[in-house]
Amino acid sequence: MAQGKRVSLDIGAEALQSIKDLGAAAKQARLQAGEGQAAAAAKLGVHVQTIGRIESGEPGVAVGHVMGMLALYGIAVQAHMATAGATGESAPAGAD
Repeated sequence: MAQGKRVSLDIGAEALQSIKDLGAAAKQARLQAGEGQAAAAAKLGVHVQTIGRIESGEPGVAVGHVMGMLALYGIAVQAHMATAGATGESAPAGAD
């Protein structure tokens, strides 16, 4: 399987779109900062191809790399747990 294409389960169209949106936001922020992909890669300690994969919204990129790039350019992200029934599983106890 090609690098960057590994997804361990079907995460759904909405999640894939969210990943693409995060990548687009990262790219826009990088461009607004006047930096190239090489500069971003050097700051994060990753290969320049990783920056391209983040910006194109590839779901196989390590979440730490994605979050690092977002933080580098001041983009805050909040995660929300799915409600019971949305994933077909019960919500954890005390998750009301």
